Amino acid sequence: MAHLKELPASVVNGNDSLPGNIISTTIGGKDGEPKQTISYMAERVVGTGSFGIVFQAKCLENGEAVAIKKVLQDKRYKCRELELMRIMDHPNIICLKHHFFSTTSTGELFLNLVMEYVPESMYRVLKFYSTANQRMPLIYVKLYMYQIFRGLAYIHTVPGVCHRDLKPQNILVDPITHQVKICDFGSAKVLVKGETNISYICSRFYRAPELIFSATEYTTSIDIWSAGCVLAELLLGQPLFPGENAVDQVAEIFKVLGTPTREEVRCMNPNYNNFRFPQIKAHPWHKIFHKKMPPEAIDLTSRLLQYSPSLRCTALEACAHPFFDELREPNARLPNGRPFPPLFNFKQELSTASPELVNKLIPGHMKRQLGLQLPHSSAT
Repeated sequence: MAHLKELPASVVNGNDSLPGNIISTTIGGKDGEPKQTISYMAERVVGTGSFGIVFQAKCLENGEAVAIKKVLQDKRYKCRELELMRIMDHPNIICLKHHFFSTTSTGELFLNLVMEYVPESMYRVLKFYSTANQRMPLIYVKLYMYQIFRGLAYIHTVPGVCHRDLKPQNILVDPITHQVKICDFGSAKVLVKGETNISYICSRFYRAPELIFSATEYTTSIDIWSAGCVLAELLLGQPLFPGENAVDQVAEIFKVLGTPTREEVRCMNPNYNNFRFPQIKAHPWHKIFHKKMPPEAIDLTSRLLQYSPSLRCTALEACAHPFFDELREPNARLPNGRPFPPLFNFKQELSTASPELVNKLIPGHMKRQLGLQLPHSSAT
């Protein structure tokens, strides 16, 4: 059903998110295409927020499970989330299947984004391990983080999108294949150099320090900071910077990274003038994690969680980090012996990468495999 993405939306009526309710919408009918009715039965609400709700539904025509995000629309504005989702296509980004509008009896207009359904979130997976008083096995930390960085590499380089709210709740995991999908592009934006952006963005525990210092000209490196916070949380089993408010959030970051220097504050926000901070020494990274933590895990975390945005590694550089070398081994498998989800089916995200980086990202056994396929594919 992915081909429905570009078809025009239609308006349907009804309070359609209540379990058992059926929503029918017509698609097609453009350029001589046949019209087609698709019906969805709402099954359960899986998420709520200031934006609206997300509910799981079943397509009655083919039995497929979908997630429908229902967002109140302001008729004066285009929906940025819809615009962005229509241009994105990547294995680690949630897929928009189609969209339609619905109206209530009082005339409120809702946009319904119909997406593929992924049963688990990273937040719930983390909760599962913490309830069982266990750490997430390192192989899953590597597998999940690698795919998060692949998804970020794609959105940062191809459509030029900054997610601006990366956190465990917005990272979906298929519990059988272990494929990861970044979701919820409600805060996402294409960042344009020289254009100001709101700094009050991103959930607190994962908010980059330049946002706390009220920067309005930031870059996609705010997502890299968030990803660093997620990595630390998967390794520790709890958030690294659990601030209760913005001031407390700064204090939590200072406790680990130490007080930023004047130069670091300038790199985060050149217009920030208040330098009266308590002087705190940085806490060594190896003391934050337990003794058996692999040095590569600590090294990657330290490269992501840097005060100066330009010093944080890019998403593709993170993918190439030695922490993920195990995933590139020829016989690497899931703990149950099944193959990993596809990890090397790169799309346009490699277009700006240096040959050295590409060489690191595509393992030798994959190059040989691709090499064997090339003559065959050119003949077809």
